[in-house]
Amino acid sequence: MSGGMRLEDALAPVRAARRDQDVVITTMAPAKVWMDMGPAHPRDLVFVPSCMSHATSVGLGIALAQPERRVIVCNGDGSMLMNLGSLVTIVAQAPPNLVVIICDNGVYEVTGSQPVPARVDFEAIARGAGFTATHRFDSAAEWSRNVERVLADRGPVLVVLNVAADPTRPAPKSPGPAAARGLALRAALS
Repeated sequence: MSGGMRLEDALAPVRAARRDQDVVITTMAPAKVWMDMGPAHPRDLVFVPSCMSHATSVGLGIALAQPERRVIVCNGDGSMLMNLGSLVTIVAQAPPNLVVIICDNGVYEVTGSQPVPARVDFEAIARGAGFTATHRFDSAAEWSRNVERVLADRGPVLVVLNVAADPTRPAPKSPGPAAARGLALRAALS
C-alpha cells in the first residue's frame, strides 16, 4: 500500500455516522470493504455486480425519490472518472440530501490496480460543476473528526478521501441475487 488512509479507515466513520433512515450505496472496492465490515443494513445498496460508474446516478435517483432520506454514495475514483457527467446532473437537480464520497486511490483497484489515466482534482471538478459543498480529507483522523459535520451539510455534497491502493484486496463478490436485493431495498424504502 502507498499513501493515503486505509479504505477500511475511510469507510468506518461513514458506517458509524449513518442514520437508520439513510441509504448507503457502495460500489467497487468500497463495496468489498463495506461488506467485510459487517451485516448489511436494509437500506444498503451494495452495487455488486455493478455497472461501473453508475452509483452516482442511482444515488441521485433515490435522493430525488426519497427526499426525507440522506443518500450516501461511496464511489471509487475510477468509477467517478467514467461518469463525470453525473456531477453536472446532480447539481442541476440540487438534491439537498445527497452526499457523494469518492475514495481516491489512483487505480482501478477491482480490475487489477491499473492506474487511472491521470490523477485529477475531483474537488475542483465538483466546484466547477456547481457543487457548493466540497471537502477533501487526506488522513483518517481528520475525516473521522469531521464526518458528522460533513454528512450534515446541505447537499449536494462531494467528499474526496485520499485512500491507499491495495492491489492484494480481492474483488467484491455479489452478496446475493440482484433481483432479490432490489426488491428488498424497495421494501426498505417504502
